[in-house]
Amino acid sequence: MPCRKVAPKKIPETDAIFERLQQVNAQADADETILRLSLDAKASVWVGEYSRRGQARVIVKAADHDFQPTAKLTPFGIFLPQYSRLYLYFTDSKLTSDFMVDCLEDCWRQLRQAFPQVKTLVLNLDNGPENHSRRTQFMNRLTAFVDHFHVTVDLAYYPPYHSKYNPIERVWGVLEKHWNGSLLDSCQTVLRCAQTMTFRGRPPLVHWLSKVYHTGVRLTQHQMAQLEPRFERLPGLAKWFVRIAPVHA
Repeated sequence: MPCRKVAPKKIPETDAIFERLQQVNAQADADETILRLSLDAKASVWVGEYSRRGQARVIVKAADHDFQPTAKLTPFGIFLPQYSRLYLYFTDSKLTSDFMVDCLEDCWRQLRQAFPQVKTLVLNLDNGPENHSRRTQFMNRLTAFVDHFHVTVDLAYYPPYHSKYNPIERVWGVLEKHWNGSLLDSCQTVLRCAQTMTFRGRPPLVHWLSKVYHTGVRLTQHQMAQLEPRFERLPGLAKWFVRIAPVHA
């Protein structure tokens, strides 16, 4: 008897989430005081003499057996859909809330001089374990980011099984195709290869974060309860749309 494919479970709010996402994104793209950023991480890349089944102009000999990778690098991308600007960050440490917000901080330091009129950042994300709106350390770090840079952050999440619609997801397919014919045998090779890709006709800005990140960092229930009043959650879709505004002295 042939196997039947089981469709992913659709949460009841999916249609409402997409409708709201379209509204939020359209408003952001039409308002010069709002800048939309698309964020996500890619699966870790094993560094070593692995065959990636790609094509190259020169013969590249890979190992003929499995072995332990010399390192595992995790790419994290921040993409500006309206401006086709792409920032790629790499770490050989853990993928954590702290790493993600460190990337956002570095990116905004580079961008804010080019966008002095921007007062609000709209972040398109998937609802991953390290960056969902109930992840205490992620929300804690974002609140600190908002207060430090005096900019409002609007979180706009894609529902489960639909993160492929997040614009940054298109980057990963291009990057994978770009380096599949290369022998990624060192961290430096991975970074150089990422620097030579193009997306929408432009190369990315590639950064390496050497900091060691630890998992399990979280706030206590009491600390989170004190922080929660800072979050303006959309009624009915509180998990998916959250605004964090700076505290004005």
